[in-house]
Amino acid sequence: MANHKSAIKRHKQSLERAARNRADRTRVKNAVKSVRAAIQNKNKSLAEGALSTASSVFAKAAGRGALHRRKAARKMSRLARAVNAVAV
Repeated sequence: MANHKSAIKRHKQSLERAARNRADRTRVKNAVKSVRAAIQNKNKSLAEGALSTASSVFAKAAGRGALHRRKAARKMSRLARAVNAVAV
């Protein structure tokens, strides 16, 4: 554990950041799960709506640094391809 004031503060900040990042990553996983569920049910309109929401969630997480921007882009691209592959 930290022994001086600045190290104690840095530790506290790191815990807050970790909690924020964890929340963002959980939000991303839930968004992906909703898109995948719509794809599984072959509901293209619902999948497109969920994809739009997921896109926003990915962009926010990448912007905040919870996810790497290229990883977010790669995941979004793969989700979009999966949604487009759903038969109408």
